[in-house]
Amino acid sequence: MITQGQSAVHLGALLPVSRPGWVEAGQHLLAGMELAVQEVNDAGGIAGSPLELVVRDTAADPQRAVAAVDELAALGVAAVVGEYHSVVARAAATRADAVGLPFLCTSAVLDGLTEQPTEWVARLAPAQSRGWQLYAGFLLDAGHRRIAVAAQASVYWAAGIRILREYLAPRGGTVIDLDATTLDPAALCDELVSSSATALLLLVGQPEPAVPIVQAVRRDERLAGVMIGAPAGQPEFAEWAELLGDDGVAVPFLRYLPEHFTPLGVRVEKALRESLGAAPSFVAFEGYDGIAVLAEVLRTQGADRARIAEGWASVAVEGTRGRIQFSRVPGITVWQWAWPPIQIADRDPGWPGLFRVRDSAR
Repeated sequence: MITQGQSAVHLGALLPVSRPGWVEAGQHLLAGMELAVQEVNDAGGIAGSPLELVVRDTAADPQRAVAAVDELAALGVAAVVGEYHSVVARAAATRADAVGLPFLCTSAVLDGLTEQPTEWVARLAPAQSRGWQLYAGFLLDAGHRRIAVAAQASVYWAAGIRILREYLAPRGGTVIDLDATTLDPAALCDELVSSSATALLLLVGQPEPAVPIVQAVRRDERLAGVMIGAPAGQPEFAEWAELLGDDGVAVPFLRYLPEHFTPLGVRVEKALRESLGAAPSFVAFEGYDGIAVLAEVLRTQGADRARIAEGWASVAVEGTRGRIQFSRVPGITVWQWAWPPIQIADRDPGWPGLFRVRDSAR
């Protein structure tokens, strides 16, 4: 039971809710967080105190995220949770480490989320190397050996290309770079024809330039046999289907969902579907699980920031997608849930509103 007049426990929430951020991802992340906060408060809050979110829009801007961490630290939040974009989350994590503010990253996947090992940061999403190696294996199993990547300049995209190349090269695969910053869709199609690649991976922003690239490739008869892939998950969101229709089907992507939800996940999926008016993405479950973890840490450790950071090592929570515990993983600089479930899925050509699971790992 929440005690009348009891001061709230505040959590900072970082997420993109304006362009050039992936707004739909931010909306789903926030929906998951808000549902979990409501349920925590309905169950009595944190030792009788209500839990409240202090939301800040990062708009996919690392500098804006750093400023938000400083502001939230000054406001006295107990911890920070969220962020979808990996490069933005890396900036937020680095700053949170510097100022001694616990940060639970829900969705960003860069292996090196901070330059140095830190006790202040934990992460729910799997490391990029784990998911993208699974994706590279999927490409090989499907018979693709010459794989083109249409990429924009970004630490995240560059890391993805490196992971793909390191996995594919010893196994007879080749990665061909196409600069999506300098090549317009028509020129990119010409380069794709010249490359003799059988698959094109979109390592670019959504909706621009991802949507016009897909449209150009689908309409180019020379590329009728080329598979389009999007490991970063652009097709997960409804905007993809709305803008591309049938052109957006059969584009495999990574998402972090299990074959079967936990009983909690089944209930949360129903509630999120009602609040969003659409099927919740994996990002919404990451938001819910992030609050569930922090609520448990607050219950056991209190709202002292140093004790919250100490709590990463011992917390164990039944999340929507499995039991969440953190550990130290070689090559990962933060406390890591090892591992969330991973799927490779796409939109079903027969039913574009539904997804097919093409491969999975746990």
